Order: sequence, then structure tokens, then C-alpha cells
Amino acid sequence: MGERDINDVVITDVTLREYGQNVPASFLHVFTPQIRIEIALKLVEAGFLNLEVLSFAHPRIAPAMDEASIKKIAEGIGRLENVHLITLVPNLSGYRRFLNCDLGPGGYNHTLGIFFSAVEAHNLLNLGRSIKETVHEHGAILRDAARGNIRVAAYISAAFGYRVHPEGEVLRPDDRELNAHIDMLLDRGAVTVTLSDLQGVAGEKETANLLERVVGARKRKIVERLGYHPHHVQGDRALANSRVAYDIGIRRFDASMGGTGGCVTGAPGNQPTEGLLDLFETMGVRTGIDIEKVRKIGRFVEQELYSRISLKKTASRSLS
Repeated sequence: MGERDINDVVITDVTLREYGQNVPASFLHVFTPQIRIEIALKLVEAGFLNLEVLSFAHPRIAPAMDEASIKKIAEGIGRLENVHLITLVPNLSGYRRFLNCDLGPGGYNHTLGIFFSAVEAHNLLNLGRSIKETVHEHGAILRDAARGNIRVAAYISAAFGYRVHPEGEVLRPDDRELNAHIDMLLDRGAVTVTLSDLQGVAGEKETANLLERVVGARKRKIVERLGYHPHHVQGDRALANSRVAYDIGIRRFDASMGGTGGCVTGAPGNQPTEGLLDLFETMGVRTGIDIEKVRKIGRFVEQELYSRISLKKTASRSLS
């Protein structure tokens, strides 16, 4: 794409990680390390410089993320220069597995993804402990990652709110606490902080209001380090929210092929990568990604995976 312009966007495709976490053990003969390697390399060839590929969610929750498969995939993709391969780590145990699989700078050079929720009820469900306990443990991970020169990307789930029950009240995080979390992550070495609308609870107005407050609290500085990750019930709604986020100044967006993924404690999908690329193309915004190649990959993924694997929301934790 050449030298980046202030209006250009960075799109991270999360298909392999987020869809992959939801694949049941009975379909691992379809969702093999080999096909995951092939899809990752196809996405890189299409122009993606940021990919979520793996997670150290416990294999009991995410059978496709067992350590043997992770090692095969890391080796098969190889060490890619100028491409950020992101692997999510939920806790200190996951971080040790990250190191054990040689994913640090001395090996396959993956970006370490850490995450927690902005809403206590969701953090307890998703990670099994309080936000305070999670942040304390993440502090140890961030310190060690800094010593090892490991690139870190951070994610805050439920930043736009969370419903404990489908028809219940939306629990909204406190603005001051949310901003404090963002500052803490950036101050401790995270290169980016991505805000997730876990359940798709925010419409365009709510999305705009929260992002305006977050950006405004920083006097519009470092906005290039903030990202937006919308889960959705309807893909068009997530895309509309991304348009709002772009207008406010956000330039980093997450999406998945066909809008698959999502999480078991939230909405059942993401915004579609293809639709997001179409949106920015109509806006005249550069992505650096070949949309025709992405459409071709989308057809391949549909044929080889989506049409053959039945996903059910069965796990008790989302880990996303």
C-alpha cells in the first residue's frame, strides 16, 4: 500500500482464531492444521498484514487449539516478516504455552494477544475471575513480554456493554474505568487496544457516543492505536457501526470471512470481511487488500469449512 495515509485503515481478519475456537472436536478432521495453514497464507497473499490465527484457550473449550496443532500451524505458516500473526492468551498458563510453542521473537514472532472484559459479570463468566485479578495477572505477563521484546495487542471485551440475560438490562462499563484500562494497557506496552462490542448491544448512536468519549479523553491523540471489534446479530448493523467508528477517527477494524465466529456469551458472528472491504472501497478508503482475492478465499472457505462444519454455541466461556 506504500506509505500510510491518515485515512487508510488496517483490517485484521480473525476467521482462523475466532471461528476456530468454535469448531467442535467432531469436525477436526475437516478443520485440519493443513487447511488452516493454507487459508492463512492465502489471506497474507491477498494483502492482510494482521491475522488472528491461534488461541491458547483450553482445548477442553476450544478443541482445535491443542498444543500439537498450534505447533504444526506455527511451523507451517513460518516466520513472516512485516506480517503480524496474533495468538490470544487468556492467562499466565496460556502465556507459558505461547513461549513453549516458540511463538516469541526468537521463533515464529507472533503478536501476543491479551484480553479481559470491561464488565465484571462477563469477565467472571469468560475468564473465571474478577477484572482486578485478571489485570494483576496480565501485569506480570506484560512485564515479561516487555523484557522479551514480544509485541502485544490488547483487547477489552464488552466495552459497549453486556447483557447477563438475552432480554435483560445492558450493563455498561464506567467511562473512567474503561479509559483507565486503555491507558494501563498502552502504558504497559500494548501496541494497540481493541474495543469489542461483544453482544452487538450498541447501535450507531451508542457506538458513536462511547468512541467519542474514549477518543475525546485523549484529546484525539493515539487514536491510531485504538481498534474496533463488533460482534453482530446482523452483519449490516456491524458494518454501519464501523462506518460510524471510522468517521470518529478509528482506523483499525476486525472482521471475519462471511461474518462467522462470534462467541458463546455474545452475538453469534462478526462483521464480514468481504462487506467491510466493500464498505471502504465505496468510501474511497485504502485497505491495501485485494478484494477479488478475498472473495475467492471466501468461496474456498465456504466450500471447505462452513458448508461442512456445524457450529453450535455449546461452551460456557467465549474467550474472545
